[in-house]
Amino acid sequence: MSEPNRFRRWRRLVPWAAAAAVLAACSGPGADVSSTTNAPVAVGDLRKVAVVTHGSPGDAFWNVVKNGSEAAGKDLGVTIEYNSSGDPGQQARLIDNAVTQRVDGLVVSMANPDALLPSIRKAIAAGIPVVTINSGEGRSAEAGAIGHVGQSEKLAGEAAGKRLADAGKRKLLCVIHEAGNVGASDRCAGATQGFGNTVTIQVDINNPVDIQARIKGALEADPAIDAVLALNSQVAARAVGGAQDARSTATVATFDLNTDVVAAIRAGSLLFAVDQQQYEQGYLPVVMLKLYKSNLNTVGGGRPVQTGPAFVDRDNVDAVAELVGQGTR
Repeated sequence: MSEPNRFRRWRRLVPWAAAAAVLAACSGPGADVSSTTNAPVAVGDLRKVAVVTHGSPGDAFWNVVKNGSEAAGKDLGVTIEYNSSGDPGQQARLIDNAVTQRVDGLVVSMANPDALLPSIRKAIAAGIPVVTINSGEGRSAEAGAIGHVGQSEKLAGEAAGKRLADAGKRKLLCVIHEAGNVGASDRCAGATQGFGNTVTIQVDINNPVDIQARIKGALEADPAIDAVLALNSQVAARAVGGAQDARSTATVATFDLNTDVVAAIRAGSLLFAVDQQQYEQGYLPVVMLKLYKSNLNTVGGGRPVQTGPAFVDRDNVDAVAELVGQGTR
């Protein structure tokens, strides 16, 4: 089937639109990164970029990030090498491998900054500019990155918590799916600030059956919980299932999108999804590295480029559904 005309037009315009979006979207708290512009980078072509994320295999969220980075590479004539691992030690080794291969730029998600900082600093010492994405906003400048692209997780969590409070909910269960993930912890901290009375549970994203059982158990143990916030689209379905198993009327919401989340919002079993527009987290860093490598441009003035939070609910889910299906939302 041929690509719809509107998507062909979008692809022709996207390199320029993305650059404009980078320049326009910078907001939120951030540290001074002026010292990082003195990294020993030689001006020249950006030919190969390594993207190293902390995604789990088959995670629909990170597949969209990958799609964004590869689309930017195609539009800008840059080879993209994408790798991911949920193990921080392995992620650090993937960064080290990229340095050994002498890539021209590096994009890294920092869910566990302490494990990654030594490898990122080696890359910068080797003259490889780095953009951090998704997680680790607060330590991006410390790492020496030229910029960060993502959403402020605390602000996003606060907005989600406020939405649930505005819906009349009184006690919130926040489900953390990765131990040591600073972004997940920040989301729950923000939700607590926006909502108020919040409790958390720790689950393992790699054990979906146990996730559902733990959520069921938490709701049965405390019938006062009338709202559940999942922090990952894969966990969302298990949160809905856990509430159903517990015969709880708790309202469920989630962070991030996939086709199951879209279907659940349409069916009314999810109130909303917090959309951080992760396609931009793949696409925009390649634009930033291209500008830095060719012209020593930096973006944001020490503040992150914010890609969210946006919200998807029953009012706009139909418009977003097609984009989720094609892997760009």
